[in-house]
Amino acid sequence: MSACGILLCGGSASRMGFDKLNTPLLGKTAIERSMDALLAGGCDSLVFVVSEASEKTVASLSVPVPFAVVPGGKERTDSVRNGLAAAEGEIAVIHDAARCFVSPAIVRASIDAARQFGSGVASLPVTDTVIRLGDGEIETLDRSTLFRMQTPQTFRLSEIRAAYEQGDYATDDATLYAKKFGVPHLILGSEDNRKLTTAADWAWALTRLMPPPAYGTGFDTHRLVEGRKLILGGVEIPFEKGLLGHSDADVLLHAIMDAILGAMKLGDIGKLFPDTDAQYAGISSRFLLRKVNELVQKRDMVVSHVDATVICQKPKLAPYREEIERTIAEDLGISPDAVSVKATTTEGMNDEGRGLCISAQAIASVRHR
Repeated sequence: MSACGILLCGGSASRMGFDKLNTPLLGKTAIERSMDALLAGGCDSLVFVVSEASEKTVASLSVPVPFAVVPGGKERTDSVRNGLAAAEGEIAVIHDAARCFVSPAIVRASIDAARQFGSGVASLPVTDTVIRLGDGEIETLDRSTLFRMQTPQTFRLSEIRAAYEQGDYATDDATLYAKKFGVPHLILGSEDNRKLTTAADWAWALTRLMPPPAYGTGFDTHRLVEGRKLILGGVEIPFEKGLLGHSDADVLLHAIMDAILGAMKLGDIGKLFPDTDAQYAGISSRFLLRKVNELVQKRDMVVSHVDATVICQKPKLAPYREEIERTIAEDLGISPDAVSVKATTTEGMNDEGRGLCISAQAIASVRHR
């Protein structure tokens, strides 16, 4: 049995405050995402039911199956009726384009159920307690009989056409089908099969599509010598010795930069700012950190968190920790709450414990904006 997907693309988005169907979500509109799911789930043809705004979006799509475009109606029922009139095949898969995260597996399950039982309607059982308020009374409803209806709602085309020919109106297709043919067969939907209705739904969608953060680690060590300033995290620390290096030898910022570059797969500071280059002689590591952050931003990403540890016996860094965190946050353009700097000793052991050097290690995360 061939299956025709009827994609409802005519919503007004009055509760969203902007055009939810035609605004790209990380490169793809809701209409395109829903179309892809219907095709991957087994639809052999498509009918797009459009508004004036969505007609332009649909016209820009590359549709690899036979399709038709018809105008939407005043109510959802009118739009579905228009779509059914243009549909061809044995099975009609009716889907709201605003449910653009439906999985192909749900589409396929709805089609299989319609072939076997005559209908396959995506739904979720209600798990919360539901009450009905009356005249000063509360009635607790039996949640074992309650379901949240989703789409796709899939039926034999001839039967759902007959159900719509009754002339009734409803907010979903299963209601009209039930009036003529009885209770439809329900299949399990998904929490991800969420309808984009409000601004909160849109924010959820962006979060769902956002790639997970990337993480990188960094480590650096520099020798302590006389005649140099001690700079850690961009802050000058009063001490009788400083760190030896081609730049200001800020071991903490060097570790943090390597962690960020590692998360971005951009190598390390030795590659970007080689110590054989005279322009970096004595340069402030804060300047270099800002340069690294520019590379992050050019890729439309941001540093989301930094956690670093300074390893030294002396000096004590506790009095300067907050200033160091603020300085790092300022150069990265993030909140000080996203920067954590700690210090530890080696109990007199190793070169750090003997006062020969200071080391630092860091981990950083970067994410898309």
